[in-house]
Amino acid sequence: MRVLVKGAGVAGLTAAFELASRGASVTVAELRPRLGGNASWAAGGMLAPWCERESAEQPVLDLGRGAADWWDVVLPGQVTRTGTLVVAAPRDVGELDRFASRTSGHRWLGEEDIARLEPDLAGRFKRGLFFPGEAHLDPRRAMAALHDKLVAKGVDFRFATDGQGLPGFECEVDCRGIAADDAALRGVRGEMLILRTPDVSLSRPVRLLHPRFPLYMVPRADHHFMAGATMIESDEAGPVTVRSMMELVGGACALHPAFGEATIVEANAGVRPAFADNLPRIESLANGIAINGFYRHGFLLAPAMARQAADILFNPDKRVGACA
Repeated sequence: MRVLVKGAGVAGLTAAFELASRGASVTVAELRPRLGGNASWAAGGMLAPWCERESAEQPVLDLGRGAADWWDVVLPGQVTRTGTLVVAAPRDVGELDRFASRTSGHRWLGEEDIARLEPDLAGRFKRGLFFPGEAHLDPRRAMAALHDKLVAKGVDFRFATDGQGLPGFECEVDCRGIAADDAALRGVRGEMLILRTPDVSLSRPVRLLHPRFPLYMVPRADHHFMAGATMIESDEAGPVTVRSMMELVGGACALHPAFGEATIVEANAGVRPAFADNLPRIESLANGIAINGFYRHGFLLAPAMARQAADILFNPDKRVGACA
């Protein structure tokens, strides 16, 4: 089976991997001139299905449970399995109770427990929640490594093209995210900072709860940290706004004052594709299928959706559209 995958974000790369692994001849077409620059490139990379259940529906937990295992098998050494720590400032401790009531897979921590997990946060937070089953990865390293693995499998990448006019494909898989021609999609803008400071060390993603401006801080290599959490109902893909910059920097300093002296290495924004229920879908097209609507759960849910898409295309009882 010859398949054209449109889009080289995390949805397209994982779909290409599942299809190629089952014997399909796959070409990936990407409108950008190179890998990156999309919403996946600006992602946090948290594989945190239990934490995400706080604001998401049950399918996010069900589909996301196996994400860390998938990434670990496909890209050995890329996944860090140290869990997630959730804390709140003393004035916001009620947010911890609310978060705990909406999630599972966690245990309560006291001040000494937090200090054992993250020594640099010692004395800063009295209570916290620890989700030991969660993990994280660096999205950019993972995308680059997955691209290289796909090339080694024989997948053909065509950059700077939308794929129109490429001949000989039995079906297409549209993974273009917000660029797809789907009126049901809306854009949810996410803004992020990459900070660098040698004065703070974290072993796992830390979520700082706040009733209006929650923050997550994800450690990366060489004293780099990714700060994020903005969710703005907008399909505007412009630079980070002053307000978001202030919120993210303020949250970082509330987590640890040393972030006030950090270098801002990057400020970036991406537009996440979302349906009304904030859950991803596989939809039938005239010439294949579309995988879209990952909202803020791209790296968490893409593996499960890619497996489902491959099942559809290779199962005669489930085939849709032009792949029938």
